[in-house]
Amino acid sequence: MSKKKTILITGCSSGIGYCVAKALHQQGYRVFATARKEESVEKLLAEGLESLYLDLTDSDSIRLAFDEVMRRTDGELYALFNNGAYGLPGAVEDLSRNALRIQFETNVFGWQELTNLAIPVMRKQGYGRIIQNSSVLGFVSLSFRGAYNASKYAIEGLSDTMRLELRGSNIFVSLIEPGPIASQFRINSVKALAKYVDIDNSLHHERYRKVLKRLNTKGPAVPFTLPPEAVLKRVIHALEAPKPKPRYYVTFPTYLFGVLKRILSTRVLDVILAKSSNN
Repeated sequence: MSKKKTILITGCSSGIGYCVAKALHQQGYRVFATARKEESVEKLLAEGLESLYLDLTDSDSIRLAFDEVMRRTDGELYALFNNGAYGLPGAVEDLSRNALRIQFETNVFGWQELTNLAIPVMRKQGYGRIIQNSSVLGFVSLSFRGAYNASKYAIEGLSDTMRLELRGSNIFVSLIEPGPIASQFRINSVKALAKYVDIDNSLHHERYRKVLKRLNTKGPAVPFTLPPEAVLKRVIHALEAPKPKPRYYVTFPTYLFGVLKRILSTRVLDVILAKSSNN
């Protein structure tokens, strides 16, 4: 293994990715922080990080970034933290096939393509960590978040399957499941809603007004919002524990719904989730 443990992180322009990249760099990891905007890459480079352009919707971009990491590390990669994602709000009936496809291109297909490049490297070297930044919405659903719910459910399914398939390989797969975290997530969701949903002609246009009001709220829009450092703590454990956990809950809502999903019937849980969807 190289002197510094190497980790490739996606979605480092702000929020969780930025926080984790900076902190791990300060702790001695060799961090490759990627972003899909050139100005974000330049910012990260100026702050002393090894930063690369990577667009999760572009296979060539994924391959070029990964190949460059391999070139710089002589083919070694200790960990991959799949983090880059966005949320597309909207009632499922208002989501076109194209809107769903684009949500999955970033949140699922790009992640898996990158992961499938990393796995052979990790198998050859005999160790590795794959950390997936999922969500509480990867195991419970809230209304008007169908595209994002589905993308995170997909990540959970792929991760659970990989964990079984990599059993005994010394490559560990961990899911981080945050609830509300302070980030640029809401701002990006507003842009996605405006781009992919015809609000004015939707049956749900009044509800969308409320959604936009919530998304445009300055500061925490929902209770129990934590800073990205809460996710960082779980990432560090997943990186450094001899046997990392398959799942890491973050924030009170994740713990709460994790318990409720186990003990309540689907009908009763639906009542609670319907009320929570209004927040």
